[in-house]
Amino acid sequence: MTLSNGRQYLAIPGPSVMPDAVLQAMHQAAPNIYEGALPEMVATLIPDLRYVARTSGQVAIYIANGHGVWEAALANTVAPGEKVLVPACGRFAYGWADMAEGMGIEADILDHGIKTPIDPERVRAALAADKNHEIKAVLAVHVDTSSSVRSEIAPLRAVLDELGHPALLMADCIASLGCDRFEMDAWGVDVMITGSQKGLMTPPGLGFVFFNDRADAVRKSMPRVSRYWDWSPRANPEVFYQYFDGTAPTHHLFGLRAALDMIKSEGIEAIWQRHESLARAIWAACDVWADGGPLTLNIADPVNRSHAVTAARLGAPNGSRLREWTDKNGGVTLGIGLGMSEPDDPNGTGFFRFGHMGHVNAHMILGMLGVVEAGLGALEIPHGQGGVSAAASVISQSVQT
Repeated sequence: MTLSNGRQYLAIPGPSVMPDAVLQAMHQAAPNIYEGALPEMVATLIPDLRYVARTSGQVAIYIANGHGVWEAALANTVAPGEKVLVPACGRFAYGWADMAEGMGIEADILDHGIKTPIDPERVRAALAADKNHEIKAVLAVHVDTSSSVRSEIAPLRAVLDELGHPALLMADCIASLGCDRFEMDAWGVDVMITGSQKGLMTPPGLGFVFFNDRADAVRKSMPRVSRYWDWSPRANPEVFYQYFDGTAPTHHLFGLRAALDMIKSEGIEAIWQRHESLARAIWAACDVWADGGPLTLNIADPVNRSHAVTAARLGAPNGSRLREWTDKNGGVTLGIGLGMSEPDDPNGTGFFRFGHMGHVNAHMILGMLGVVEAGLGALEIPHGQGGVSAAASVISQSVQT
């Protein structure tokens, strides 16, 4: 017998759950891509994207995933043969560094492991040693989706300013935008990238590069930028097709319009608070399960944990066993231990991740936790009792306040 029939819950850290309103908005006939309602609607997306990013800067939209906007951000600002500094706290910082190296850019990686956030003092030391200002950008991942660590971005701007270093500050907010607090202008970020499939609650396929005047001045000084990745015509199109360098991703745009309507209706501050409360509920359950059992959260200090994704360890092979059980028996799909491994567990079968980003609420989180608790019991994995009750208490207190 299985109890998984019914609506499945995709609790992975992206793609996130797609709201019905987004799916319904996409379910329509193809529009005219040259004039009329579509160009008028796309123009309304720009100020609302700025609202989510907390910026008055510009935004370029790409038909691309996160890897695409990694490349776009670099293509507009760093030339082959130049250097970037990459403080790494997980797999995705290494991915951005690899993208840079594939473009002929030297990536100087500051490895922080997978359990701690970016250390501004290590960044300070690397920049202070760069007497000739060869480093053209600092590539900082705000939330690394693999390790679930959240790094503070504003202190990196403070370091750059104190040293008078001209490097651009870039932030990867693919996992965090619309989930964890992010303030592009207030934190002094020059370039920010994100994707559509997480906090923006839209299917994968759209990538966004936000940039300020300082970054745009660097773009204007570049000897060349490839036509497709050039953000100038996308951010300031003379004709509609320049938004996308060709045919518009019409139905993704319909979905994004619906998602942004939902975000504006709830309000970004309220969205940040909702994600924080639901994350704390998950952590409370995990703290109870960890009592007398092998479960540990990858990031020990709650201050450094993302509100969008939580990486956990059960030990090999129990992470994979739990994911298989919750999927087949409870209709809940947990995230794999991406980029997480140990000497005796090179494939990361001891790890799993909770995705709690975007279109999530209390009953979704409590249901997910209930299935996980049932799985721990069914698999006879030692764990403390009452995790779901602890999570419910957090949610109850959050609503009361």
